[in-house]
Amino acid sequence: MSANPGDIPTRKPGEPATVDITIPVYNEEEALPRTIATLTEFLRDNLSNPWQIVIADNASNDNTRSVSEKLCEQYSGVNYRHLAQKGRGRALRTSWLDSRADIVSYMDADLSTDLPHFPQLIQAIESGSHIAIGSRLSKESQVSRGFKREFISRSYNRLINSMFFIGLPDAQCGFKALTRSTAEAIVPNIKNNNWFFDTELLIIAAKRGFSIASVPVKWDDDPTSTVNVMGTAMEDVKGLLRLRFGGVPRVERPAPPAPGP
Repeated sequence: MSANPGDIPTRKPGEPATVDITIPVYNEEEALPRTIATLTEFLRDNLSNPWQIVIADNASNDNTRSVSEKLCEQYSGVNYRHLAQKGRGRALRTSWLDSRADIVSYMDADLSTDLPHFPQLIQAIESGSHIAIGSRLSKESQVSRGFKREFISRSYNRLINSMFFIGLPDAQCGFKALTRSTAEAIVPNIKNNNWFFDTELLIIAAKRGFSIASVPVKWDDDPTSTVNVMGTAMEDVKGLLRLRFGGVPRVERPAPPAPGP
C-alpha cells in the first residue's frame, strides 16, 4: 500500500504504543528489496507493538520510487513518501511531524545496526525516556569499521560534549526513537535538514532536560556508503558553532509516555 504515513491507528488506553519506522533513502533501488524483506520479517517476529514502515525518498533519481511502490503492494505495513528535495533531516522532519504513532523512529537503509537492538529502543521509550539512541561508542558496543571513520566519529562526539557539556554517547548513529510529542516539541526548532539534524535534535534535547536513553549496539560499516565524510564534517562544525554562539532553542518538555499494558 502507499497510503500517507500516519494511517497507523491511534493507541487506545491499555494498548501497546504504536510505532513508525522511517527509512530515509536516496537512490536505494538495489538495497531496498532486501532491506524491507529483512525488516518486515524481523518486526513481525520480534515487536509486539503495532508498527508501520515509511520509506522516505529524498528526491531519488533512479528507480527507487517504482521499487518502493511495488514493495508497498507486496508487504503490509509499508508506506512510501516522496520528497522533492534531498536531505535526511528533511525526510525525518516530514515523516515524524505527519505521523500519528505514539513513537517515531528511524534507521538507515543499509541496516548497519543489528536489528535485535530496535525493541530495546522501544522498551526504553515505554519505560519513560523521551528519546532512545543507538550508541556505537559505548564500551559494550561491537563495531566494525575503518580507523578513519572511527577516529572522526569519536573526535566529533568529544567536540560536541566539550562545547555543550552534555555527555552524549553517540550523536550520529542512524538508529533512534522518540515519542511523537518529543518530536513535535523539538523538530520545529531544528534548522538543519541534512546530516546535522540528528546532532541538533540531541543537543536541544540534552540542554533542555529531555531524558535520553542510550543502547549499546552491534554495528557494521557499509563499505558502499556514499556519504561525503569531509563535506558532512564541515556542515557539522558550522552547525555546532551556530548553536554554541547563536543559542540553543528553549523547548518545553512534554510529559513522559504513559506505560503500556
